[in-house]
Amino acid sequence: MLNRLAGLLLKVRRWVVQLAAFGLWNSLLFPGLKALPCPALNCYGCPFAVVACPIGTLQHFIVIREAPFYMLGVLGIIGALVGRISCGWLCPFGFLQDLLYKLKAPKLRLSNRFGWLRYAVLVVLVGLIPFFTLEPWFCKLCPTGTLEAGIPWLALRPDLRHLAGWLFWSKVGILVFFLAWMVFTRRPFCRFVCPLGAIYSLFNRFSALQLRVDESACARCDRCQEVCSMDIRVYENPQSGQCVRCLECVRACPKGAVRLAGAEE
Repeated sequence: MLNRLAGLLLKVRRWVVQLAAFGLWNSLLFPGLKALPCPALNCYGCPFAVVACPIGTLQHFIVIREAPFYMLGVLGIIGALVGRISCGWLCPFGFLQDLLYKLKAPKLRLSNRFGWLRYAVLVVLVGLIPFFTLEPWFCKLCPTGTLEAGIPWLALRPDLRHLAGWLFWSKVGILVFFLAWMVFTRRPFCRFVCPLGAIYSLFNRFSALQLRVDESACARCDRCQEVCSMDIRVYENPQSGQCVRCLECVRACPKGAVRLAGAEE
């Protein structure tokens, strides 16, 4: 089954799936589904959202002092089956980063060794600070929420605009910073900040769906890194926690040395 999924993904354009996912999560076609978690980062405060944000839900349970077994179970199942593939194919904010990086501009390559920062965000901003302050501080600062919820609500509801204070404009500043950064660096939010990506990263090494590199065929030409949305040298660490299974390396490898397959192979 997983091998069939791998073959199917190689036959479709990723941007088509990303666009369809954005429309599905924010379509109002299925009202009343906000009890169901989105497998990617999508703000449930968006006026058009139909599913719940997993990070927002985790913070909610942390604030009310209840264990988020349901949400952790859902994320665990997704991670165990497909690793971080949701980030590469289903995340609207990831899609935006892919689009902005295509703009003509000088590019800034940053090492993935700073990827530990997203775990710090997960522990401190999603966990500890909400636990002690009883406020969902990651949601208050999240640029995804600003783009998908804060700005649209003020655009749709003029009567709410007088409520926009220092916190809102701070969020807008954070959003503008990341939008600018996305033009120059591949997926900076995904690589260095996203707490949902941090959770899924924990599963990449043993998920049922894995990248495989044929060492005997690999020429180490670095073509995989050139096309990788997360700037990974795939042949060095095909199960990297940064890998979002975008499959650009599989398509681009001139030797056909990279493939996606079930973990049992």
